[in-house]
Amino acid sequence: MNSARSWLIWAIAVVAYVVAVMQRTSLGVSSVEAADRFAVSASVLSSLAVVQLIVYAALQIPVGVILDRLGPRVLIAAGAILMGLGQLTLALAPSIGVAIAGRVLVGAGDALTFISVIRLLSAWFGGRILPQVSQWTGNIGQLGQVLSAIPLSLVLHEFGWSTAFVAAAAGSVLAAVLVLVFISDGPAGRVVEDHTRTWRESMAMLRQSLARPGTQLGFWSHFVTQSPGTVLALLWGFPLLTAGLGYTNTVASLLLTLVVAAGMIAGPIIGILSARFPTRRSNLVLGIVTAMAVCWTAVLVWPVEPPFWLVVVLILVVGVGGPGSLIGFDFARTFNPLRSLGSANGVVNVGGFLASFVMMFAIGVALDLLDRMRIDGGLPSDIFAWDSFRIALLIPYVVVGTGVVFLLQARRRTRRKLDEDEGIQVAPLWVVLARAWRRKSG
Repeated sequence: MNSARSWLIWAIAVVAYVVAVMQRTSLGVSSVEAADRFAVSASVLSSLAVVQLIVYAALQIPVGVILDRLGPRVLIAAGAILMGLGQLTLALAPSIGVAIAGRVLVGAGDALTFISVIRLLSAWFGGRILPQVSQWTGNIGQLGQVLSAIPLSLVLHEFGWSTAFVAAAAGSVLAAVLVLVFISDGPAGRVVEDHTRTWRESMAMLRQSLARPGTQLGFWSHFVTQSPGTVLALLWGFPLLTAGLGYTNTVASLLLTLVVAAGMIAGPIIGILSARFPTRRSNLVLGIVTAMAVCWTAVLVWPVEPPFWLVVVLILVVGVGGPGSLIGFDFARTFNPLRSLGSANGVVNVGGFLASFVMMFAIGVALDLLDRMRIDGGLPSDIFAWDSFRIALLIPYVVVGTGVVFLLQARRRTRRKLDEDEGIQVAPLWVVLARAWRRKSG
């Protein structure tokens, strides 16, 4: 473990994940073109992204069970092939129905990728380096969003819809070849997993993972941190910045890449803090959510349109939510044995994407309703107007706020279980800070 071979495996896995993120976010930079190409409303347009995320989220737990049986190499390669087929379908789609079928394939392939990569890392790395490698993987993987925001966007606007998505499909074919040639499930001579386990045993392990408070804590941590950035990156960020706030396509693309830049800077720091203060990881999650809420509120309540610098700050802070969501997988790894880690990671990964597709669809419906009210009032249609976005973007408060409530409940149960099983008592953060202050004063 932690060998030169481990780092080669990691590099290939990261390439596969980068390509997966590019496929996942490719619709975000083409949402305005998709609305024109298929002549659909905002709510129908949102269905393109929502159905992708529904498939992704619905498959996470079944994929986790299959992962514990078959191993990560097969699933990563299969995911790349499915995403390639999905993008090819989207490239040639004559109607919105066929386009949705293509995004279903993309969502299915994407569902196979990330938790398989995380599971692979647990076989090739160990010790304190593992949380940091997981953070690096998640952060570097977001470079796929840069690929969709800049080169893919340029190809789309220069050469057209079909050329752009055929090129994207070719990237997945290349990733599948690299995975099949270079990746293996574990070091030679080490039995990583018994892949002959029966389905009954696999389902029993899934039920055990679901019942663990630590797995539930990971689920809600992922739910509240990952979803705001996903909503912007996958669908509504580009129309918000261009049609809503009036920025050019180039400026909007560069702004969306700031999500990646913020994640790459914050990710290693979060990884170090998670390894250094494992009992305070939930406080880190809550701190990230609070920062996002403050910036989100500042943008929405700003008179007229928010200034450019404030939009930049919001995107940077939302970008921290990406690496912050990886803390959820750290909870799964901490509170689950290796034999059921695939199932536990699948449960956790449902969280952020469940929140995301609920918010995406609800925002689309809200934009349509607000535009209908504008038309009924005698004004011209402007479905992506900033005034409409200002109201529609209140929806994340309800979704994320609900997640925070459940997170606090799961944290309480996790700490109680930790005390019962290992005698480790975790005092509230304010108590620890007060004790430290008294010691310093004394």
